[in-house]
Amino acid sequence: MTTDDHIVFIVDDDARIREALGELLASHGMRALAFGSAGDYIGAEKPDVPSCIILDVELPDINGLDLQRQIAKGNHPPIVFITGHGDIPSSVRAIKHGAVDFLTKPFSDANLMAAIDAAIAQDREKRSARAELGVLRRRYLELTPREREVLPLVVSGLLNKQAAAELGISEVTLEIHRRNVMQKMAAASLADLVRIAERLEIPITHSRRTGGTRV
Repeated sequence: MTTDDHIVFIVDDDARIREALGELLASHGMRALAFGSAGDYIGAEKPDVPSCIILDVELPDINGLDLQRQIAKGNHPPIVFITGHGDIPSSVRAIKHGAVDFLTKPFSDANLMAAIDAAIAQDREKRSARAELGVLRRRYLELTPREREVLPLVVSGLLNKQAAAELGISEVTLEIHRRNVMQKMAAASLADLVRIAERLEIPITHSRRTGGTRV
């Protein structure tokens, strides 16, 4: 019985290989979509579910390694390379650029399935991390302009008095903004807020200036 919570994309110009891989995946309860070229894969509508690509190195329109490079900038699924003519430089290049495995034909079903399982698990983790980051970004957008000024000062390690002086506001007002930031970002502690700021790549403010305070 197949499942719809993940899918495997097969990109290979050999119809026999596509058919054999499709049957193997079906026997393990996995759904597959097969393509005979890189262009067919790129142009196809794809389900937005955890997935991986079984990618042949030698394709009729573009080398599989070049396809890997082209799609690297997007949120593409992890790649498991297969090839009938494997060589060390190609395998090193593929793994260096993020491929889960580089298998030379003929390979065992067990090795291929292990690589696919690892690739799909990796994609699940990436998707989860992207979803969490999306939530953090939406929370950050809910901060007021002043709260966005307070956040980097707080996570930089400045005392409330120092951060207040940096912004030219009273310490009491700074504390109010700090509490609002913690609540809106759902940070359980200062350490938690620091980790959130790092994930959002918020520049940490280290400069200091002195002056009178105002509310």
